[in-house]
Amino acid sequence: MYKLCVFAGTSEGRQLVKWLASFEGLSVTACAATEYGGELLEEIPGVIVSAKRLDEGQMEAFFRKESFHWVIDATHPYAPIVTENIRAACTAAGTRYLRLLRDGGLPEDCVCVDSTAEAVRWLTNREERVLLTVGSKELAAYKGLPGFSERYYARVLPVTDSIELCKQAGVPTAHVIAMQGPFPKELNEAILHATGAQILVTKQTGTKGGFWEKVEAARAAGAQLLVIGRPDHVAGLSFQETAAFLCKELGLTPKKQVSIVGIGPGDREHRTLAAEKAIAQADCLIGAKRMLEAVAAPGQTREEQIAPEKIVEAIAAHPECSRFTVVMAGDIGFFSGTKKLLPLLSGCDVTLEPGISSLVTLCAKLGTSYEDVTPVSLHGRHWDIARELRRHKRIFALVGGEKGMENLCRTLVDAGLAEAKVSVGEALGYPEEKITVGTAQALSEQTFHKLSVALIEWAGETVVTQGLPDETFRRGSHENGTPVPMTKREIRAAALAHLELTADAVCWDIGAGTGSVSVELALAAPRGHVYAVECDPEACGLIRQNRGVTNVEIEKTGIKGFAKYAKRYHIDYAVQKDISCTPPRYMVYFKAQDTDALSAAFKEYSASVLNKTKRPSVLAKLQELVQAVAAIPDKVRNKDQELDL
Repeated sequence: MYKLCVFAGTSEGRQLVKWLASFEGLSVTACAATEYGGELLEEIPGVIVSAKRLDEGQMEAFFRKESFHWVIDATHPYAPIVTENIRAACTAAGTRYLRLLRDGGLPEDCVCVDSTAEAVRWLTNREERVLLTVGSKELAAYKGLPGFSERYYARVLPVTDSIELCKQAGVPTAHVIAMQGPFPKELNEAILHATGAQILVTKQTGTKGGFWEKVEAARAAGAQLLVIGRPDHVAGLSFQETAAFLCKELGLTPKKQVSIVGIGPGDREHRTLAAEKAIAQADCLIGAKRMLEAVAAPGQTREEQIAPEKIVEAIAAHPECSRFTVVMAGDIGFFSGTKKLLPLLSGCDVTLEPGISSLVTLCAKLGTSYEDVTPVSLHGRHWDIARELRRHKRIFALVGGEKGMENLCRTLVDAGLAEAKVSVGEALGYPEEKITVGTAQALSEQTFHKLSVALIEWAGETVVTQGLPDETFRRGSHENGTPVPMTKREIRAAALAHLELTADAVCWDIGAGTGSVSVELALAAPRGHVYAVECDPEACGLIRQNRGVTNVEIEKTGIKGFAKYAKRYHIDYAVQKDISCTPPRYMVYFKAQDTDALSAAFKEYSASVLNKTKRPSVLAKLQELVQAVAAIPDKVRNKDQELDL
C-alpha cells in the first residue's frame, strides 16, 4: 500500500485529496494548518486528517514516523515559508517531494503588481471604494490608507481568527463580509454592487481559487481589478501534471464519471436544472467550440472535440479529472453523437441528461403541435425529402452547411412541391434568432444562417399503394424471342401485403427477372436494402434499367428537339414505340439517377418549346415528366452498388 501525505492548504489540495481517496490501495493523510481547514478535509471519506501547524522539525519527525512514499505540497503559492519548511523536512527525512501549483495567467484589463506593498502604494491616491479579497492576514498592510475605515470592505472566511484580524486591522464590523466560497460570478458582482466598490483587490488564486469569477464580476460591475501576482520563484506541477505523474508512478487507473448533456437551443434559459448542475460540477467540459463558449465558466477546463473517438481520447488525457461533461446541442437523443459515443464509454459511469430539441423549440415558437411531425436529418445524411413529405405531410428537417436550407427549398421546387409551406428557424436560442415562413418557391432564392432547421408542410393529396402499373417497367425478350418473365401487378401487390415489410427491411429477390418486384420492395422499404439476384444476362440488363427508370407517354414530335439538351446534360434515355395501337404510342424511359440533370434539361427544353411553338400540351407533358422523375424514391435511384449478379 502506498502512503501519501498532502498539505492541502488550497482548493486544489482538497481536490487532490478527494481524487486520491477514490483509489483503493492508497493511504492518504491530509494536513491543514487550521481547525477550519481540517473540518473541510474531514468531509472527504477515508482520509486521515491532521489539523495543526507544524514547524520544520515537527514535519521531519512526522515524515520519518509515517514513512510516506510521497509528500505533496499543495499549500498556497503566497506562503513561501511553509513551502520551504516542507521541502527541507522532506530532504532531511529522505521523503520524495512533489509541488502542486495553481494555474497562472492574467487578464489584459487588470492592474498587476508584484507584492502587497506595491498594491498599497497604488491605492494611496485613489478615492474609490475598495473590496479587499486578499485574506485576513494581509489586511493590516492596508490600515494606513486614507479613508480606510470609510471606503474599504474586506471579505474573509467566517471563522473567529479572521474576524479578529479584521478588528485588529481597523475594518468596521459593517464592512466585514464573512463568507465561505466558492463565489460564482453573480455573487461577486452582487457584493461589488452592494458595497459600491469600484476597485476589487485580489491575488492570482487560479481557477480553483475563484480568480476568473472575480475577473468576470469586476468587468460586469465596471470595477477595476487589482491583482497581486504570485512569487516568480515558486516552481512545481499543475494539477493535471501532478495527477498524470502519480497515475504513472503509482499505477493508478482513474474511474471516470461522464455526463452527456443536451443544452437545448443554446441559451441558458432553455437548459434544464440537471444540465446546469452537470456543467457546473464538471472537472472538464468537452464539446464543440460554440457550445463550450455558451456553457463554460471562466477558467473551467475544456476540450474542443466532437468526434466520439476524440472525446474518449480527451477523457483519457485528463487523469486529474473524475467528472466529465460532454455537451451537445439540442437533445442528446435527437440526431446527436450520443449513439456512437456510448459504446466507447464502457469503462465509465455514464449519465444521460436530455435537453430541449430544435424540433420542440421551433414548433413552440410557431405555436403548433408536433405529435404528427416526422423528423429527418440532412446534416451529413441523404434523404429523399420530397418522397417523405408526400408520405407524411409534415416533416422537420435538420439542415447543415452554408447553403443547406436554400438547397432544401430548391429540391422541393424541383420535385413539384414549390407550394409546400416551409417555416425556417435560424440560430434558435441565440441573439440572431429569426423565423421565416413562406413557400418553398419563395424561400428558394433567400439565404439563411448555417444553423437552421425547418418545418415543412404539404397539403396536397398523395396516394400510396402497392402494385405499380405493369407499363411502368421495361420489358424485353431473350435471343430466342421468349419474353423475360415479369411478375404481374396483382401478384406483386398481394406478395408485398403478405410480406409486411418494415421500413428498414433487408430483401432478396431471387430470380428477379425484369426487377419489378425488386423495385416494389425498395419502395416499401425506403431505409432498407434490396438485393436483386438474376443469372440471365438479358434480365440483368432490364433490372438495371427498371431499378432506375421512369417512363412517360409523349407525342412523337415532342421528343425530337430534346436530343441536344439530353446530350448537353449527359442524360441516358430510350424511346420505345408501341405499334399495338393507332396512332402508335411513344414511351420515353429515363434513368432515375439522372434526376438533377433531367430537371435542369427539361427546364431549358420546356422554355424553348414554349417560346417556339406555344404548345401548352407539350409543355404540360414535360412538366409532368419532371415531377414523375423527382418523385422516384432515392432507394430506387441509388442501388448500383447493391446489384448482385
